[in-house]
Amino acid sequence: MLGEPAAPASRSPRTLRRILVVQQLSALSRFLLLGRGPGGTAASAGRDARIDVIRGLALLVIFINHMPGNVIAAWMPHNFGFSDGADAFVLLAGVSATLAYGNLIERQGLTVGALKIGARLWTLYIAHLALFIVVCGVVAAAVTRTQNPLYIEAINIQPFFSDTLAALIDVLTLRYQPAYLDILPLYIVLLGLFPLLYLAVRLSPLGAVLLSLGIWQSALWLGLNFPNVHGAGWFFNPFAWQLVFTLGVVIGRAIQGGLELPRLRWLDALALGYVLFAVFAKTATGNPTGIAALNDWFDSVQLGSDKTNLAWSRVLHVLALAWLAMRFLPAGAGLLRFAAGRVLAIVGRHSLDVFCAGTVLSIAGQIVMAETGFAVGPQLLVCLIGVTILVGLGMFLTWYQSLTIAAGRSAAPSRQASPQSH
Repeated sequence: MLGEPAAPASRSPRTLRRILVVQQLSALSRFLLLGRGPGGTAASAGRDARIDVIRGLALLVIFINHMPGNVIAAWMPHNFGFSDGADAFVLLAGVSATLAYGNLIERQGLTVGALKIGARLWTLYIAHLALFIVVCGVVAAAVTRTQNPLYIEAINIQPFFSDTLAALIDVLTLRYQPAYLDILPLYIVLLGLFPLLYLAVRLSPLGAVLLSLGIWQSALWLGLNFPNVHGAGWFFNPFAWQLVFTLGVVIGRAIQGGLELPRLRWLDALALGYVLFAVFAKTATGNPTGIAALNDWFDSVQLGSDKTNLAWSRVLHVLALAWLAMRFLPAGAGLLRFAAGRVLAIVGRHSLDVFCAGTVLSIAGQIVMAETGFAVGPQLLVCLIGVTILVGLGMFLTWYQSLTIAAGRSAAPSRQASPQSH
């Protein structure tokens, strides 16, 4: 919270609000230019439940979206806005990395932080490889049982079966990414860049964002992307998506430094207006305005949300949603008062495990829905079972984690008393 001097009793509430807004704007300006929070240095921030809740929701949305053609997917957020679960996931990855590794860097230095990040990168890399093998196994079992080779082509894993050794080498080098297995490689690259991004944001958040914007636009102009042996490039172009991650690092740094957002009603209205415009543009069909000249423009807006190279419409949309979330969602444990919030937070705390399980379940779900002729009943059942399994996985991991922590605490006194511990 921002401190302020005691005000004379004669000042009106409107005047006091204006003073507070001026102070908040001053703190925000100082942060954007110099990377300093209200106290001048970064503060240690506790776990923000909003991050876990939104990330949990994003993971469940990604699971549903990875089964195209089901009736529930038609009601997912990407149908009502320019961004989707992937944008939120990458933004929150930047926030979470800052609160975890940024605080570690502040406490123990860059070397320790880099070593911890390296260990996490290895975990992500192994998870990606394991996920690839499991997915190939699921598809192979489905093809064997149904005698339908189209399932192999549906997610682009035919190279694994036609030339297994070459495909494995390409997977090991991240140059081969079948459909739905492209988010983890992106996260590996972005997290690997985190120490440099964090130092840049710590020096000047505004400067880091401007540099990130320059890299994004230069990559678009030059046609830069990471190589993909079976495509034009990575589906999630790291040169573009680093912008969303960088914005997440900036937000995380602001939370880390205890920055309080100014209450700017005009900016709230602008963010809400853009979100509503996105809903209108994505759902508009035919001639929604009665002005024929606008038809082509609405069509271009709907089709212009390029995901690979991160269209401007997506960036502005995820920023608008982030602003509204930070302004109006209760911080701390406010969201955990509701059962849905607690469940989503549990899912969000175990993002890697839930994401990997969700990917496997979504591919299995696609096969089940195809084999049942995309009937509505099986669609709903597949979605319900999948969400239940993912929530159950989160609850199990939380319970197991609590046992591990409790065991560690109970063992600590005995270790201290044992001569072998020395």
